[in-house]
Amino acid sequence: MGPSFNRQTALVVVDVQNDFADPRGNLFVPGGERVAELVRDLMLEAAGQGALVACSQDWHPPQTPHFQDQGGVWPTHCVENTWGAELHPYLPRAAIVVPKGQGQADGYSAFGARSLETGKVIATPLAELLLRRRITSVYVAGLALDVCVRATVLDSVNLGLATSLIADATAAVNLKPGDGDRAIAEMRARGATVV
Repeated sequence: MGPSFNRQTALVVVDVQNDFADPRGNLFVPGGERVAELVRDLMLEAAGQGALVACSQDWHPPQTPHFQDQGGVWPTHCVENTWGAELHPYLPRAAIVVPKGQGQADGYSAFGARSLETGKVIATPLAELLLRRRITSVYVAGLALDVCVRATVLDSVNLGLATSLIADATAAVNLKPGDGDRAIAEMRARGATVV
């Protein structure tokens, strides 16, 4: 059974950006282009049913310990004001764009980022926005399943929202084989639904 959108639901689209969803991107996720197509259709459907649609957008500075060449895990990606950081062109204009990973922060979840300097979590505007709109259920799709989508789903569950992963509209990086499957199992175990 697929998602059921209404005015009390939100579709959170995680990081469907050129660096992840385009084969020319610096951190292309296999299947990313297919995800972008599916997400486009979901965004149109959700908006047509009156749901809130929000897209998170990795927006890193050029110099950050998040990147491999500066001690991090990931290749340089989604650097602010570059082609790689732009939302994929398949996506319709989102009513709301939530930047994340700005400054010196590890921004995996669309709901917040951990400061690399202080260790504190810095909230994005997303949770407050959902609260203001009286959203009770959240559907999550996007990239990548085992990293930012996972973090977003778990934060949504922790906020007490009925949270569903739209499994077909995501894809995994799989740094280690099976990371995507393990992420889905963890999300289920923590209370998320997989649709």
